[in-house]
Formats: sequence, C-alpha cells, structure tokens
Amino acid sequence: MTQQIESNEQMEQSLIDIAVESWRFSRLFGKVVSKLDAGESGRYVNQLRYFQKKVEESLDSNGLKLVNVEGQPYDPGMAASALNLGDFGPDDVLLVDQMLEPIIMGPNGLRKQGTVMLRKAQA
Repeated sequence: MTQQIESNEQMEQSLIDIAVESWRFSRLFGKVVSKLDAGESGRYVNQLRYFQKKVEESLDSNGLKLVNVEGQPYDPGMAASALNLGDFGPDDVLLVDQMLEPIIMGPNGLRKQGTVMLRKAQA
C-alpha cells in the first residue's frame, strides 16, 4: 500500500513538473508567435491554445489546476515567492508583473508554489 502511495505521488510530481515546463514553453512560444505577421501567426496561435487546453485537461483529470496571478495585487500570503520583493519599500502597493512559474493547486490545497516578479502599482 505504501509503495502505491509513493508511486502515485511520484506520478503526480512528474505531471506537475511537465505542466510547469509546458507552461514555460507556451509562454516562450507565444512571444515568438507574436513577432510573426498576422497572416502567419493564426495557425500557430490555434495550435498553442490546443496544446494549453490538453495540458489543462490532463491536470484537471488528476485534480490539479494551474493558477496564474499576473496583474493581481501582490499579497505576502500568496502561494508564490517574489524574486524581487527586496526592491520595494514596505509601503509600496505591489502587483504581480510576471509569473515565472505557475501556482499548482490540488484537491487538498497547494501542490507547488509559484514564482513571480513584482512591480509597483500606478498611483
């Protein structure tokens, strides 16, 4: 029984790792596609959406969900570590500028903490 639990945990961790790398690749691919002219980019954008949908379906079938908090107000209790938090003062109002790694949630809560870059909110 313990061996099966460990095996399930290893499979879940592998799925999480693949999902994070897929998320990173999708972001990079999206940037590259955005540099193409409109006539050429349409097909690639559709393929990217399909790929992202398949990743989300695989996660969903295992009770997992990618969470992207870009553009949201930063909260120190957020399930993400901020790489540049030290660049700001304690009274600064901060927003999540960029997700470097997504947050992954499971049926029992947090499965993987995300990584973010912050920016000051416009006053």
